[in-house]
Amino acid sequence: MLDKIVIANRGEIALRILRACKELNIKTVAVHSTADRDLKHVLLADETICIGPPQSIKSYLNIPAIISAAEITGSTAIHPGYGFLSENADFAEQVERSGFIFIGPKSETIRLMGDKVSAIKKMKKTGMPCLPGSDGPVSEDMQENKAIAQLIGYPIIIKASGGGGGRGIRIVCNDTDLESAIRITRTEAKAMFSNDIVYMEKYLDNPRHIEIQVIADNEGNAVYLAERDCSMQFRHKKVLEEAPAPGITDDLRRYIGELCVKACLDIGYRGAGTFEFLYEEGDFFFIEMNTRIQVEHPVTEMITGIDIVKEQLLIASGNKLSITQNKIHIYGHAIECRINAEDPNTFLPSPGQITRFHAPSGFGVRWESHIYTSYSVPPYYDSMIGKLICFGDQRNVAISRMKHALTELIIDSIKTNIELQLKIINDENFKQGCTNIHYLEKILNNK
Repeated sequence: MLDKIVIANRGEIALRILRACKELNIKTVAVHSTADRDLKHVLLADETICIGPPQSIKSYLNIPAIISAAEITGSTAIHPGYGFLSENADFAEQVERSGFIFIGPKSETIRLMGDKVSAIKKMKKTGMPCLPGSDGPVSEDMQENKAIAQLIGYPIIIKASGGGGGRGIRIVCNDTDLESAIRITRTEAKAMFSNDIVYMEKYLDNPRHIEIQVIADNEGNAVYLAERDCSMQFRHKKVLEEAPAPGITDDLRRYIGELCVKACLDIGYRGAGTFEFLYEEGDFFFIEMNTRIQVEHPVTEMITGIDIVKEQLLIASGNKLSITQNKIHIYGHAIECRINAEDPNTFLPSPGQITRFHAPSGFGVRWESHIYTSYSVPPYYDSMIGKLICFGDQRNVAISRMKHALTELIIDSIKTNIELQLKIINDENFKQGCTNIHYLEKILNNK
């Protein structure tokens, strides 16, 4: 078993990792910025090290500082959580070159799947269904690009190969707009991701966002843990997730799950990961793979009873998977609402001190967060301050519990999106499972 690990993250995911470590008797080192001295996991960790000022580039993205923290504390491994450096292949490589264990995939796997063009090419070779597209970077020849777009069929979507988090995306409906869309997306991609490669894919009108959770060990074993529906999105960012996905049959689940396991084995995947798909009219289309733990992993844990973070730690310790596919069973339904410190109308961040806080509780209610009364939400990081997860033996039970849990949740003196989450939970189309990735955008734009 790992002796001591550095948690190279902050907020609720850092606390989640710390709790899993405590259960396995692994010592923890919390690295933090000067703005995060009062984070809950920092107060609970065995050791703490300040790695820089509030700005992420000088702290949570500071690779030498994080590796130095591992060296001076005698740690054996580093867990990157999600966001920040979690999908940075150079970071993973430097961690392992420095003699530490990176709790995640090998650096070459992160590099392969982090570039969407190379990932799609590799997935096609494994037999994974993919959207019609340019089969590589767009050309410098605009006439050739127009010919490819016409062959795909408008509307199409221009994507940055190194993009993520809903950034580096532009929808194009005709030849006239294609050239400027490619040029603008290239410029944005270069500025945001230091990679100006962009590609084309077919734009689907009414797709759902379905993703498959996988876990693989170092010895050629891999499993899939059912699927999640992440269709409730705004500006390409997930707002609410649930598992299992409404309307996905056992046969469909087995079909796409087995393809994901095959892909894991083909690329030599290690640890927890997620294959993301667009799903429309019974067909799955691969869009990308996240080579890390996901924000929404708790809904999968709730319906399978499997601690995904603990499995990450066990695999990093050199253990085989503790589960086999035939032992994985789905029971009930789980929904997760992301609670953000943001203005419900403008969606701008709302940092500040929380003067009163009360977490909901009760049967089937799970609250994942680092906040507490008097905690000050800093303005430097992502606005998510918590995740509310509700479970029931049926989907309608999970929805009912979520409705009541949201009304119990009290976070005073800062603005939050609790009102928006209640609006979604009470929406009749959501209750019927009749939404897609464009649905929330439409109802918010028409309010």
